Amino acid sequence: MKHYLAVDIGASSGRHLLGWNEGGKIITKEVYRFPNGVKESGGHLTWDIEALLGHVKRGIDDALKVCPDIVSLSIDTWGCDYVLMKGDSEVLPCYAYRDSRTSDAINEVHSIISFDELYGKTGIQLLAFNTIYQLYADKKAGRLEGVTDFLMMPEYLLYKLCGVKSHEYTNATTGGMVNANTRQYDKDIIARLGLPSDLFKFLQNPGTKLGTYKGIQCVLCASHDTASAVEGIPMEGNEIYISSGTWSLLGVKMPHPITSSHSMSANFTNEGGVGYIRYLRNIMGMWLINRLRDELCPGKDFGEIVREAEADSFDETVDANDNAFLAPDSMKEAFDENLRHKPTTPAGYFRCAYRSLANTYRDTVNELENITGHKYHSIYIVGGGAKNSFLNNLTEQATGKKVIALPIEATALGNLKIQMEAVN
Repeated sequence: MKHYLAVDIGASSGRHLLGWNEGGKIITKEVYRFPNGVKESGGHLTWDIEALLGHVKRGIDDALKVCPDIVSLSIDTWGCDYVLMKGDSEVLPCYAYRDSRTSDAINEVHSIISFDELYGKTGIQLLAFNTIYQLYADKKAGRLEGVTDFLMMPEYLLYKLCGVKSHEYTNATTGGMVNANTRQYDKDIIARLGLPSDLFKFLQNPGTKLGTYKGIQCVLCASHDTASAVEGIPMEGNEIYISSGTWSLLGVKMPHPITSSHSMSANFTNEGGVGYIRYLRNIMGMWLINRLRDELCPGKDFGEIVREAEADSFDETVDANDNAFLAPDSMKEAFDENLRHKPTTPAGYFRCAYRSLANTYRDTVNELENITGHKYHSIYIVGGGAKNSFLNNLTEQATGKKVIALPIEATALGNLKIQMEAVN
């Protein structure tokens, strides 16, 4: 029996899962889990890439102890972030997407290329941390001088394992510089922003084989975690999905990008998938819950939080996608400032957050159907949020859609599926 290894890394934790095919079904076994998170350094939010790589290697070693004949491995992570390289040396610090360094760069980029034009070319929504703004901020700070490569986070980690520098399509699309139609970097955008053209290499598709690490074939999966998650959903037909984690990604598969003015104003994005476009909107997600928990009841069991929220009677809601909730010093204060009345209990804050998320899902679904001209019947929810029956019920009530909650490791399943197809 052939075994494969998926390394799935999110903004708050990572995991290594062995996978194999058993009776036509992918079976997984978690062999290593580790914490992840941004660090504050010099007034900026950064990633400790040395520690991250150490965990990746330790997890592979643990996997080899369980199964010494692993056929292949691949890595997926969150999008937009990257590591600058000068040859084989990293340019540090490695900034995290929630850092505020792009605040000035956004307006400067748009003074050179309007967002309308950018969206028409790339179909990518406006997010302050898109790679395009991060790289322009690097240019302004002189950080691109002498740089030979920029590697998106999963491709950087794969390079450190197998020695091959690669550039995977689905993850690259998250950054706002890939042409939605050619599915390669847009040379006009790069030239007009004065970014070094030799940094933007040919984009490779999921399934591309790289080098080896400890005898294991390294493969590009859909290295953006949501792209792997969508590929891992056992969906009947083409229905709505929500990949529910730190972010909630709500969308559908489309054969072609939608770059209309309506789509742009609704802030939908056209990210790369495995042979399709992932037409979706980013919604703040479990980030709200996690930050409230850190402040109001650190370490409290999530099951208890959900039960208390369901029993509470606080009935106000907020716009869950408001920028006030992106990276506040205090999530509780961010809620207080956006509510007419403050909740009197921690449960009230959590109830507000869950109901606000469900309402945002409803509004997004309505916009999605309006833009695509198609009526959908079901919502498939995967990721950590799929285990939350209260939020699932709220979502079903708010949207009027059948909610199919799949508490599965969809991202790892998609990662493994692509590996199995690539090496067999």
